[in-house]
Amino acid sequence: MKNPSIRQLRRGNQSTPLGLALGVALAHLSGLGVLSATAQDAKLDKIAQENLDLRSRLEVLEGVAKKEGILPSGDSKTKLVSAMSDITISGFAQASYFYNTRTPADGASDGYLFNTKDNSFSLNKFKLTIASKPVATDKWDAGFKASLLLGEDAPVLNTPGNNSSFNDLREAYVELNVPVGTGLNIKAGELISLLNYESGDGGAANVNFSQGNQWWFTGNGPSAGVQASYNLTEQVGVTLRVDNGLFQGPVDNNQGKAFSGSINYKPNAKLWANLYFFHDDEPGATDVTGLGSIGGYQVTEQLGTGYEVDYFHTDAAGAKADLWSVGGWVWYDFTSKVGVAFRGDYINSPDGVLGPAVRPSAGIGSSVFATDPDGDLSSLTLTLNYKPVASLKIQPEIRFDHTSFKGGLDGKKDRVIVGVGVTYLF
Repeated sequence: MKNPSIRQLRRGNQSTPLGLALGVALAHLSGLGVLSATAQDAKLDKIAQENLDLRSRLEVLEGVAKKEGILPSGDSKTKLVSAMSDITISGFAQASYFYNTRTPADGASDGYLFNTKDNSFSLNKFKLTIASKPVATDKWDAGFKASLLLGEDAPVLNTPGNNSSFNDLREAYVELNVPVGTGLNIKAGELISLLNYESGDGGAANVNFSQGNQWWFTGNGPSAGVQASYNLTEQVGVTLRVDNGLFQGPVDNNQGKAFSGSINYKPNAKLWANLYFFHDDEPGATDVTGLGSIGGYQVTEQLGTGYEVDYFHTDAAGAKADLWSVGGWVWYDFTSKVGVAFRGDYINSPDGVLGPAVRPSAGIGSSVFATDPDGDLSSLTLTLNYKPVASLKIQPEIRFDHTSFKGGLDGKKDRVIVGVGVTYLF
């Protein structure tokens, strides 16, 4: 049975006290006094027509908004809110103070990342990451991730090249899952390197605050390209990538491309190892070919270890050179708030390719300037990790550097750098 209309209810109750009271109330609210039934009918019809007109205009505006992409299309009116609820926002702010006991004349510690100036307070990084929820692996699904990074370390981390619009961009890519087998994952955009054990986020993600020598001299920055990953089994996965170049960044400056890949092995929750390879074909410049491996083993819940080995072979117009490195990490958490970490690394450059020939200087004291062609570079780092609250990480640190290059470290062969870094994560 249909519900009676307002007009029917009103007419059916006109002769009752309640109906009369309702009629008076409606007339009073309309600002017209007590109206006859005919006048009230006309007024209600006018209001109904105005509502219909308003609804029509709203439907037209909603259609235009959907067409322009301002509102999501489809029948659900909650899609926009639902999409926003799937977005995560995270990041960190990081500051530090470090002092070089050798007091470099130019105020910058050669080969040291990232602090630009010695004996100076630094705002190292502010990172903001916006990402969609993880893509599904059993159906067609898509997502994205974008990270903005500002601060003193940004010129090295973001590798902007000659396009200033990328100055603040660390990474940004779209992601697609193709439901084939265990799920084929495809990413396209500005991608972080497959090389290196340490993260470029420094103390925010690493057990040491300062960056090891391997991260810079036997690693590479982010580059624009496309990548495909596939898990062959629960323990073995494969990743293949083609991008602008190991050291090209987001915008290529030639027709050459870099090809790299990684075989990832994780037999259990405690052990993992990646074997990676790469070839960078840069016409008229320097070709780089190599391989390496990173991995780790969580001995106990408190004791962890990690390693990295790399080999680089360069060919610049027929002039061949080699470079290799090895590094290791050990850390122990005494409690959930207090731990200690140790890093040791060694890079051997028998053919004079350690400095700007491998990684062009970004003007941040990252190169080792030497007067002789051959030599090596090593460091030992001890870091205290203190977390008074879950979101705050305080890392006092002492680091010893050594090189056999004459004048390689601000005119010295040895130095000690001490300081502390502070990171707030959100």
